[in-house]
Amino acid sequence: MFDNLEKSVERYEEVHRLMSDPAVIANQQRFRELGKEFRKLEAVVKSYMRYKKTERDFQGSKEILESTSDPDMKAMAQEEFERSRTELAKLEEELKFLLVPEDPNDTKNFIMEIRGGSGGEEAALFAADLHRMYSRFAERKGWKVELMDWNETGKGGFKEIVFSVSGDGAYGFMKFESGVHRVQRVPETEAQGRVHTSAATVVVLPEVEDIEVDINPADLEFDTYRAGGKGGQNVNKVETAVRIRHKPSGIVVTCQQERSQFQNRERAMKMLRAKLYETKLNEQNASVAAQRKSMVKSGDRSDKIRTYNFPQNRVTDHRIGVTLYNLDRLIDGALDDLIEQLRVADRSERLQQQTV
Repeated sequence: MFDNLEKSVERYEEVHRLMSDPAVIANQQRFRELGKEFRKLEAVVKSYMRYKKTERDFQGSKEILESTSDPDMKAMAQEEFERSRTELAKLEEELKFLLVPEDPNDTKNFIMEIRGGSGGEEAALFAADLHRMYSRFAERKGWKVELMDWNETGKGGFKEIVFSVSGDGAYGFMKFESGVHRVQRVPETEAQGRVHTSAATVVVLPEVEDIEVDINPADLEFDTYRAGGKGGQNVNKVETAVRIRHKPSGIVVTCQQERSQFQNRERAMKMLRAKLYETKLNEQNASVAAQRKSMVKSGDRSDKIRTYNFPQNRVTDHRIGVTLYNLDRLIDGALDDLIEQLRVADRSERLQQQTV
């Protein structure tokens, strides 16, 4: 571990120097990449510097205890010895935690699909609530949200809605949201005030580049149709919406947001690459998943991950056993606390896997 920490310090100093290089500053993409790496390394290096200082304090107090006979000096050294020993153990665990390798997809943008499940119109309305919740969370983070495809119901719900989110580390924050979300509340249509249970499924896909997924153009079947709903002036007049079918896998994607057929085609291809990439990752991870299913992110879309109970203002994440009584704030986009607990649980689990 300490060899890796020393290497992190060396790389941190190197990146710091590179970011002062005029040639690097002129290359904005390279500068942004180094900036992200610098921020990650900074947390590790600062923690390691605290560890080294605490270790010096520990060794110093130990030497005094072994060499002095003065009662007052001994008492002070004993106090420092105990404090620094406790702090060292705490910092060592923190460093192990920080050194857990990150998912290479964490820095990517993502595509989210939300579909109303069991519960009819109420499920569709809940899907709309989830879309609003995630959109508001993205706004809080300063991310960009763009609609890609949707299928509205008459009462303002969504049978399905697909949108992309662009922002620094967006996928790393939201990747744990995939799964079945269950809601318990009194529907607007329920005259007798009975609580109903319905559900919606959420899928979060990292955006991928062309080089990461090989798609043979001969395997694609394109179709166009007239967009509906939230488009521009040409809605229902021009066939701008695009549907793409990947014949080998049977995956079908659609996009109708843009006024241009070309732009919709580009967005649909982005969605298709993400879906094919997810399939490839699932195949690669199948053997690992069979041995040990992740507590936080199983990858199984049918898993019930969270329950939103409106009468009690309660939300429960079933994977980590956390219950919060702030559903009113959470459904308005205040997801930070819950997402951070999921991220911590995931890193702790991966740390345990490393030490087994």
